[in-house]
Amino acid sequence: MGIPDTGDTAWMLASAALVLLMTPGLAFFYGGMVRAKGVLNMIMMSISSMGVVTVLWVLYGYSLAFGNDKFNLFGDPTEFWGLKGLIGGNATAAVAADPATGTAAADAVNIPLVGTLPATVFVAFQLMFAIITVALISGSVADRLKFGGWLLFAGLWATFVYFPVAHWVFSFDGVTAETGGWIANKLKAVDFAGGTAVHINAGTAGLVLAIILGKRLGWPGTPMRPHNLPFVMLGAGLLWFGWYGFNAGSATASGGLAGSTFVTTTVATAAAMLAWLLTERIRDGKATSLGAASGIVAGLVAITPSCSSVNVLGALVIGVVAGAVCALAVGLKYKLGFDDSLDVVGVHLVGGILGTLLVGLVAAPETGAGVAGLFYGGGFDQLWRQAVGAGAVLVYSAVGTAILALIVKYTVGLRLDKEEEASGIDEAEHAESGYDFVAVGTGSVLGRHGAEG
Repeated sequence: MGIPDTGDTAWMLASAALVLLMTPGLAFFYGGMVRAKGVLNMIMMSISSMGVVTVLWVLYGYSLAFGNDKFNLFGDPTEFWGLKGLIGGNATAAVAADPATGTAAADAVNIPLVGTLPATVFVAFQLMFAIITVALISGSVADRLKFGGWLLFAGLWATFVYFPVAHWVFSFDGVTAETGGWIANKLKAVDFAGGTAVHINAGTAGLVLAIILGKRLGWPGTPMRPHNLPFVMLGAGLLWFGWYGFNAGSATASGGLAGSTFVTTTVATAAAMLAWLLTERIRDGKATSLGAASGIVAGLVAITPSCSSVNVLGALVIGVVAGAVCALAVGLKYKLGFDDSLDVVGVHLVGGILGTLLVGLVAAPETGAGVAGLFYGGGFDQLWRQAVGAGAVLVYSAVGTAILALIVKYTVGLRLDKEEEASGIDEAEHAESGYDFVAVGTGSVLGRHGAEG
């Protein structure tokens, strides 16, 4: 309880809004990458996550993530049920009596705080992380997952996978509760803004769900090119913009750490985009707009866990490595035979692993995280911590996703009928289409000719 810092509060309200904007940005990024007959469903999978996750978060999700630790697995689900005890008005300082002006004495009015923030602001900020993590998974299952099955899976996955993992990674002792998660407090792996909890978690889930769901009809023989590359570029731009709330906002204060993470995020993203384009140029002879957009996202993913622990040189290394490696990794699905429709595995899983592990190599001791990687004299101590954290989240997400996907498969069902998939998921699931393909122009020409005749 206390009086919040107004500057920090203003920055974090803005950061929460920026992170929320990332989900519509992701919807455009994914929506442009699918064929025209699936664009609405792809956008709806992201937008519907905003509804499902928000309701669960305020009921029990925040409590599972940030309540007092239970069994090293999750927070106490009843501690903040329905955000009890967190909703309050404005805080005011105590007022001393002043007979000269007739001012009466007044006690201070305190409200629940997380650090220097009103607890409700922290609740809102972390909600946006939960929303986009669920939405990220959808890119791996484009064109073939029933919308009702997606909604059920999204709710189950948020409850049993994301909320507990967020507790492990983001809940620090004495900040949101007395006892927090084991990765943050016992393992002490560095994951500033969610390389493990968000990207490895969602990337693994996408891989497992895609395998259980099966390949799209005609894949990989039938060309399934992006139908709207301007949408993809718009989405990538919105993601980059919103990611400043994601990374710099994770400082939870408007200070030097937010400034440093803002810079390292920018540097790594720019380097990753250039590295992806260069890789394309060498491999394919052309640098593409899709490659530029994908490189941007790969850089953002990789710098997410490490933005507080690297200097500019480290950010450049992370960006270059992520851009080149992720550009190569997206081809793994053809070699290994899993239909990860929009490269969630190649970008988010691979990028998340790279960014998490590279902390153990290029973390600089003068940065906010205050740890030294192997290249800065820290030995292998931080590297093994990063590897254990990444591996634990990967295994938990894989097992949890498989169980939940099978539950959905054998209850409401996961996959569309072949006829519906062939005709298009937008019409089959939403009775809508993203574009009106009726020959309006032809009709007008015929009408005009008729009038002329």
